[in-house]
Amino acid sequence: MAMVDLAREGGSVSSSLTVISERQNLPLPYLEQLFLKLRRAELVKSARGSNGGYMLMKSPAETNIYDIIVAVDTPMKATRCKDHSPLGCQMNKTRCLTHNLWEGLENVVQSYLKTVSLEDVCRKKAMIFPKKEQHNWLSGDIN
Repeated sequence: MAMVDLAREGGSVSSSLTVISERQNLPLPYLEQLFLKLRRAELVKSARGSNGGYMLMKSPAETNIYDIIVAVDTPMKATRCKDHSPLGCQMNKTRCLTHNLWEGLENVVQSYLKTVSLEDVCRKKAMIFPKKEQHNWLSGDIN
């Protein structure tokens, strides 16, 4: 929400964390932690002075949601297994029967978030699957 707030303000205009905190009803200490991570990931930059604050490093159209989530260390795993590990999540080092299901879901979510930009969210253009398409997709009929 804080990144969408910056994008709605134009992306190149700096906003203070105090103002973002008030507009989005988010705790200031939480935003300070997040923006430190976002700055390290080069998604935002800080401006000093009386009109100081944070602004986007790239345009809202060039900033995807996946990069934001990864930058703030939000886990996006649906399995207990380590990434790319041949060892599974079971005590006997095998994969559980539902492993492929959850790994597939994880891949779909990540792929989707890589296609959604801050601009898409601001313009309410993030894709929503209609219920009929969801049913066909889930049943394996992807035509």
